[in-house]
Amino acid sequence: MSAASIAQAVRRGKRSAETVVREAVARAKASGDLNAFTQVLEPEAMARAAAIDAAVGRGEDAGALAGVPIAVKDNLCTSQGRTTCASRFLEGYRSPFTATCVARLEAAGAVVIGKTNLDEFAMGSSGEHSAFGATRNPWDPRRAPGGSSSGSAAAVGAGIVPLALGSDTGGSIRQPASHCGVVGMKPTYGVVSRYGLVAFASSLDQVGPMATRVEDVAMALEVMRGEDPLDATSSRHDTGDLVSGVGSAIEGARIGVPRDVLDDAELHDGVRDVYERAIESCRSMGAEVVDIELPNARSGIAAYYIVAPAEASSNLARFDGVRYGRRAELDEGEGLEALYVKSRTEGFGAEVRRRILLGTHVLSSGYYDAYYTKALKARRLIKGDYDRAFGERGCDAVLAPVAEGPAFELGSKSEDPLALYLEDVFTVGVNLAGLPGITLPAGTAREDGVELPVGVQLIGGAFGDARLLRLASMLEAALGWGGRVAG
Repeated sequence: MSAASIAQAVRRGKRSAETVVREAVARAKASGDLNAFTQVLEPEAMARAAAIDAAVGRGEDAGALAGVPIAVKDNLCTSQGRTTCASRFLEGYRSPFTATCVARLEAAGAVVIGKTNLDEFAMGSSGEHSAFGATRNPWDPRRAPGGSSSGSAAAVGAGIVPLALGSDTGGSIRQPASHCGVVGMKPTYGVVSRYGLVAFASSLDQVGPMATRVEDVAMALEVMRGEDPLDATSSRHDTGDLVSGVGSAIEGARIGVPRDVLDDAELHDGVRDVYERAIESCRSMGAEVVDIELPNARSGIAAYYIVAPAEASSNLARFDGVRYGRRAELDEGEGLEALYVKSRTEGFGAEVRRRILLGTHVLSSGYYDAYYTKALKARRLIKGDYDRAFGERGCDAVLAPVAEGPAFELGSKSEDPLALYLEDVFTVGVNLAGLPGITLPAGTAREDGVELPVGVQLIGGAFGDARLLRLASMLEAALGWGGRVAG
């Protein structure tokens, strides 16, 4: 069932929240082979469900998401359970507070049943860089689900929960959504509060929902969005009603296709076929398809992998073994510096250490202007390309692939960090420009005899989240995929 249908049934008393949540918890506990969850919060979830049923029994409004079981990426703080970021450094950490976005979902009646696995500190594109083991793709357990929001995508793709939260720094919602056959949205930067999200790259990170239908994504975003006094980067900009327009057509929509970017790409044949069919689906729903140019897109990966590690090296400096997290045992005579070095070496995995070192290097004296300043200039040019597409060219959205290929085999790219970084080639520009982007399942590609889901993404103008969701719902209807799960 969709989140919308569950909430409606619970509010009307046709289903109890306890039954819905108990079934979701059972599915989560039975899904160990996927390794999608770092923890299942059964007692807390059942207590919350009972409270919702009691409110319904009293005739009270139980909320827009009453009784909807949700999963939360384990880099979002929750006062219940642990917040580990899939890292040995925070293996036993319990947050004293709950992230604003999660608290708002709970206030609307949603029930958190567990925390989901991820690439450690959200640094990865495969779901393999977790201290607690790799997440597996529900469509083919031999394959990666994508990352870093691997567990959330897998949990929705396997039908365990109808709704989950991820975070997207360079594609970490949209890419795993594509690989797991679900809808995933990265809102405009600032639309959703980042308070309680353990920071990776603060100017890029954004929390967003994942579901099997656009309608459910819109409902979750409607609840989560809005200015938060606890997050200075949250925006007071009015994005309009995100839910009411879903399902209604937009006359004369104009969709941009970046042909120059596609010419440079090495697209899997199946991915190219799915993308071309999506273009035709746009035409079938009455949209005008126009070719656009994004000439600076080819600089996106280089700019991103300077800006993001630079911010990560600063953000992760707080993990020093003193205030919280892993604290190493010292030998006699060792001092504070040894504590820092040992704690961080023991606590951080290889990919996190790699990005901290890279970020520290590009910010160091003598390299700052050569790398970091130049990356910021490239970032501005990338944003300018999108500004022209939505301004001069009058596009309502840009349609692009999500990844060059479908889900790849676990371990096939582990020894080549650059190959993994290139998984984000179509997604990083959206974060660098601060724009909203949504991935929709659009078809399948055949790989080694297995049909694997393939998504396409629609990218909108800044704070055009409501219009983007309307366009996404139109394309979803034209594609005819909505609601499917693995198996």
